[in-house]
Amino acid sequence: MPDKPEIRCETRGKALWIWIDREERRNAINPNVIAGIHRAILDAAQDSSLRAIVLTGAGDKAFCAGADLTGGTGTFTLGLDEPMTDFGRLARAVRDVGLPLVARVNGACVAGGMGLMSLCDLAVVADHARFGLPEARVGVFAMQVLVYLRSMLHARHINELCLTGELIDAARAKEIGIANYVVPAAELDAKVDWLVTRLSEMSPVALRRGKYAIAAMETMSFSEALALAESLIAVASRTDDAREGLAAFNERRPPRWAEGGGNSRE
Repeated sequence: MPDKPEIRCETRGKALWIWIDREERRNAINPNVIAGIHRAILDAAQDSSLRAIVLTGAGDKAFCAGADLTGGTGTFTLGLDEPMTDFGRLARAVRDVGLPLVARVNGACVAGGMGLMSLCDLAVVADHARFGLPEARVGVFAMQVLVYLRSMLHARHINELCLTGELIDAARAKEIGIANYVVPAAELDAKVDWLVTRLSEMSPVALRRGKYAIAAMETMSFSEALALAESLIAVASRTDDAREGLAAFNERRPPRWAEGGGNSRE
């Protein structure tokens, strides 16, 4: 099916769902997949009605099996004439988007699939899913994935995954910090919908500012992070969302967030 789109998008309530639609290739990554996800993320960032993004794979066998190696390992050398890779550009876009990303891990999540999953803020995992970084088996290494995983996992767990190439099950993934929730496959969508609903109830301004703070503090010292936090909370407390949230709390009613996400006022 040469004309079949490799990325499929659908708005469900207040979430944009993005599917890698290459079930026949275990949803493996190629340049079109990366470009399609990147484009969908940029479009979602401009839609003020959205409160979350869900990233998943078609079918129930694989979330993403990594790079498509049908044509050999040339996938890893694409773009050597540029300082940034396409995947790196996607990672930067995901980091900058103000919406929470949920990985709906519906099956095998290996190699570059681990990279996509680790770009997401939260992960809901089917109990039959498997995870791994087997790149060394084909003579390369999980270089870019390390960037995203190092703030998520302890060094010993990263070493084990990268150096042995062994797969781990969903229960182990939750134990070491990869998964937030592990559920039976039949309950996967219900759990994702539950999580999106929880996210949609939060202040969109608070989540945007919070995601910025989390990313900014990753490489800061204690003193630097504390100084940033002190300045950010002062600004956050002056936003329309903060005023509405406080009013709703005192009036014992659900908050009514502005559709556009509110703004800050001096």
